[in-house]
Amino acid sequence: MERLNLPPFACKIKQSGANSLIFDELRRKYVLLTPEEWVRQHFIHYLLLELHYPKGLVSVERGTTYNQLHKRTDICIFNHSGKPELLVECKAAHVPITQQVVKQVSTYNQVVQARLLVITNGLQHYCWQVDFEARSFLPLQEIPAYRKEEL
Repeated sequence: MERLNLPPFACKIKQSGANSLIFDELRRKYVLLTPEEWVRQHFIHYLLLELHYPKGLVSVERGTTYNQLHKRTDICIFNHSGKPELLVECKAAHVPITQQVVKQVSTYNQVVQARLLVITNGLQHYCWQVDFEARSFLPLQEIPAYRKEEL
């Protein structure tokens, strides 16, 4: 797998036939190691180990419905009241982050209603603060670290 612009972590990888699997600490199981999963697992560990988000507030591949279509959010962090706070969309490292990708995530967020949006391909990371009343996105220079009083 490709080296990413995220801190390395002690990942557990095993083979199952022709497939490589990586252990997902949050789902507590091995999952198929795809290029997107490689980015997702690195980003999860970045959120947990570097930004100090509690495991109990993080959800992976949670289902949501938009225009009668069933979608899955890559990573969603909830506040202590159970409201989505941060939505992360992960792409494989070879997938450029385009305006279409930004539109996809902001469309998901119309349903999720997270205050912060992050898009990453493991090499580039973009974060916005969403103001739903003003219908605006404020680009942030960095992804905010966990602060208990805010969540």
